[in-house]
Amino acid sequence: MGRPEDQPLLTTAELSRRLNVTAGTVQRWVRTGRIRPTLVTPGGQYRFSLDDVRDQLGQPRRRPDAD
Repeated sequence: MGRPEDQPLLTTAELSRRLNVTAGTVQRWVRTGRIRPTLVTPGGQYRFSLDDVRDQLGQPRRRPDAD
């Protein structure tokens, strides 16, 4: 799974807002293996590529000009 270099990594809170779910739902998805973070910081915080998560969830990617 790659990501364009210009696409920022999202925090759990940012990802939850983009997907219209709670941060707890995102954390549960990671815990149960439904999604994998793109990066885990040294402090244990998750960072996500929106396109990678959409792929993992089986959701279509959005056009870059649609955001």
